[in-house]
Amino acid sequence: MERILGIGGVFFKARDPKALAAWYREHLGVPVEEGQTYSALASGAAGEQTVWSTFPTDTAYFGPGPSPFMVNYRVRDLDVMLAQLRAAGAQVEDRVEDHSYGRFGWAVDPEGNRFELWQPK
Repeated sequence: MERILGIGGVFFKARDPKALAAWYREHLGVPVEEGQTYSALASGAAGEQTVWSTFPTDTAYFGPGPSPFMVNYRVRDLDVMLAQLRAAGAQVEDRVEDHSYGRFGWAVDPEGNRFELWQPK
């Protein structure tokens, strides 16, 4: 059975993404650059990164549901994980995106929360 390797990112909605990102920078030390809404945090001894990001409340990136957050899970083999989820009857998007930093796919849990799967390069 394919399993996640860790958290690749945590994304959540904000009324004012830049202001909230600045608050997290000031009060929790999240290394968000001035005027930005995201940061990459080192996680693990292998130099893995976890992305932290705020999004506007009207973002479509989290899917059509009302969820104020989305978790990105790091996986070893995206194709195997997506096939495994489909075989279990999960709602899995047909679209897969390829980027220089990895491959991405999306699915929805039984409560309607969209999640992202990331196979790093």
